[in-house]
Amino acid sequence: MTKAESSTGKMINHYVNGEVVTGTSGRQANVFNPATGEVTAQVALAAAQEVEMAIAAAEAAYPAWRATPPAKRAQVMYRLKMLMEQNADKICELITSEHGKVLNDAMGELQRGIENVEYACGVPELLKGEHSKNVGPAIDSWSEFQPLGVVAGITPFNFPAMVPLWMWPMAIACGNTFVLKPSERDPSSVMYICELAQEAGLPAGVLNVVNGDKEAVDVLLTDERVKAVSFVGSTPIAEYIYQTANANGKRVQALGGAKNHAIVMPDADIDNAVSALMGAAYGSCGERCMAIPVVVAVGNEVGDAVVAKLSAELATMKVGPGTDNNNDMGPLITKEHFKKVSGYVDLGIEEGAELVVDGRNLVVAGHEEGYFIGGCLFDKVTPEMKIYRDEIFGPVLCVVRAESLQQAMDLIDAHEYGNGTCIFTRDGEAARYFTDNIKVGMVGVNVPLPVPVAYHSFGGWKRSLFGDLHAYGPDSVRFYTKRKTITQRWPSGVRESAVFTFPINS
Repeated sequence: MTKAESSTGKMINHYVNGEVVTGTSGRQANVFNPATGEVTAQVALAAAQEVEMAIAAAEAAYPAWRATPPAKRAQVMYRLKMLMEQNADKICELITSEHGKVLNDAMGELQRGIENVEYACGVPELLKGEHSKNVGPAIDSWSEFQPLGVVAGITPFNFPAMVPLWMWPMAIACGNTFVLKPSERDPSSVMYICELAQEAGLPAGVLNVVNGDKEAVDVLLTDERVKAVSFVGSTPIAEYIYQTANANGKRVQALGGAKNHAIVMPDADIDNAVSALMGAAYGSCGERCMAIPVVVAVGNEVGDAVVAKLSAELATMKVGPGTDNNNDMGPLITKEHFKKVSGYVDLGIEEGAELVVDGRNLVVAGHEEGYFIGGCLFDKVTPEMKIYRDEIFGPVLCVVRAESLQQAMDLIDAHEYGNGTCIFTRDGEAARYFTDNIKVGMVGVNVPLPVPVAYHSFGGWKRSLFGDLHAYGPDSVRFYTKRKTITQRWPSGVRESAVFTFPINS
């Protein structure tokens, strides 16, 4: 263990039944500041019995929380929203210190998470069922939405605050209790938001957090007390989550990877398209499932212009620690991920792509041990190359040339992922054709990151989503509840004859 990797003495534990619980497994992992490479804390990795303890706490809290009126649950959400807004700077500092993204970007992440809490505040309206009087003689029928019980969420490192807020606020607003397993790479913001939820009046046991790795995940996937699992992460893990949890009788939504394409048409406003692509490709160091890592230029003239303008923009892009809002891009999350991204750049050269801008040798003064890589730009990339097919999850942008809109769309439709895409054009007919026919779940027109707002739902197609329901928004209410339909009749007191035919309304 190097000096940078030596123990700091700060331990991040678990949050169970309203209290911080010390890890007892004896296993732990380092948490790094990616801007310096220094260890800032250790995080406890839960053993199976610790996860089972969190599930038990959630199960014990469920009956009383289920019986709590939705309006009172909403009041907790209102108070939580207020507390997160009041403590936004501290939450963002925690995000940046462990993830590395620029503080302004962390603030944007948090705001989108708070918007999901705002949506959960409307749960009394969202849970209203349907009622029909006199569906038959003196017979009334109605449906209602009831909670599932104990549900779980498994969330990634790239949005340590926002993605958990996609899940547990709506789940508990609907009357469920929750066990969250956040990324062990940047868990501090989650733990702090849990403290705020308790301050907002959330009863003990309704929200529980276990930090850990696959051992913790597998308990959540197999324990019969857990009724549903939400996941966001890479496609191989999403597929494992979906198959394992499904095999154990759980409802599952597992959001996987992406390789989002942006088409640039000959009639596009190239300057504005390039500005949008810079943020979409390199914001948050490319560690977004909605990032744009592929530009499909329709026509060589468009391709040449886009590459030239992107190169000029990259020359002025500021890379450095996320604590400085003057920077455009911070570091990658870990040394291992830095090596992976750098390796893909090496591979792209071997595969024959033209490396127009090389960010591999970037040195940030005063942060020489940080996990910094500059923006990289490849031209003349082809669909056979791994840098085109694989999700790199870093600041590497590939430019592909196409001869027509249809050829560009065929490239997108042929890819295994179908998370997000966009088109830059001034042509309404082309935009309408694209949005109607592209086989992708989230589509933008002159919008590079078409992330739905909180009162819509988020999710891709193909191997970007396993499960039927998308994340947050209206789909989250359906995912975290089950419909019950009740048909009721009160006899008039007159004895009636038995009816042996199937009941009809006549």
